[in-house]
This record gives sequence, structure tokens and C-alpha cells, in this order.
Amino acid sequence: MGRVLARMAAELIEQAPAGGTVVLVGIQRRGVQLADRLARLIEPQLGRPLRRGTLDITLYRDDLQAIGPRPEVRETRLPPDLQGTTVVIVDDVLFTGRTVRAALDEIADFGRPRRILLAVLVDRGGRELPIAADVTGLVVATVAGDHVTVSVQELDGLDAVDLVRGATP
Repeated sequence: MGRVLARMAAELIEQAPAGGTVVLVGIQRRGVQLADRLARLIEPQLGRPLRRGTLDITLYRDDLQAIGPRPEVRETRLPPDLQGTTVVIVDDVLFTGRTVRAALDEIADFGRPRRILLAVLVDRGGRELPIAADVTGLVVATVAGDHVTVSVQELDGLDAVDLVRGATP
């Protein structure tokens, strides 16, 4: 995972505007830890700290009623002014695109960045919406019924990407 994140960080540096404000925003849960790791790799190269944020898209989901009466909502914390910034949304797995759509809706409620990029550790295909990552760590071919799980040291005690064939989501 370290090599993959280093490559992703290099790609993000190439896409970041010279001298512009970049905000790394991790989608709760594992996107937050991945965004923190990317920031630690990018900051020495840029010579300045990056602004960071966290995003919980639970209340922006288009299937909120399917979650049940008590969805678990985590923290959303974004810098107060996103106007003119480049926001990089970071997530662990890109599948249908619905999580990213919800993240875009939520960010729009906080301001209007100049540009929004998407960085994902794993793209597993299966899009239901016209959404594509700008930076992808791994592409994993999956079929219906497969499940991709990302584990990160900070939460799970290890770094891993697991593909379970024929699992239910």
C-alpha cells in the first residue's frame, strides 16, 4: 500500500495548481486515513502544509431510507472557505459512484471550489453514475456479488486490500 500511495501522491502533485490552495478531504471512514497519509507524502514535496477535511456523506445518500431509522453519522469538518481551492476527495473504494455523488452534493453546501479531483485507492468498476477517478491506486476487476474491503493500519491494525468473490455487499 505504501508504494501505491506514493505513486498516487506524485500524481496529485502533478495535478495540483502551482501555488494554489489544495484541500484533501477524506470520506469517512477509511478515506480520512488515506487522505492523511497522502498529505504526509505530498507536504514535503510542496514545502507547505495542506489543508485537510473530513466528510461524512451519510445524510446525503440517495438510499438513506434503506439504512434504517438510526444511521451512524460521523464528523464532517471542512475548512471554512473552499472558494477558489482545489479539493481532492479521497476514498478507499470507487464502485457505483453514488458515494462520490453524495460527497459532491455535500461539498457544494460548503462552498464552490475552483476544481474538485477524486483520488481512490481501489477502482472496482461497476459504475451506475458517470463518475471517474482522477487518480487511482489500483484497478480491480470485479463481477456482481464480489466485495472489496480496504483495511488501514490506523483502524484495523493492518494495511490490506481484499477481494472476496461471490460475497454479498
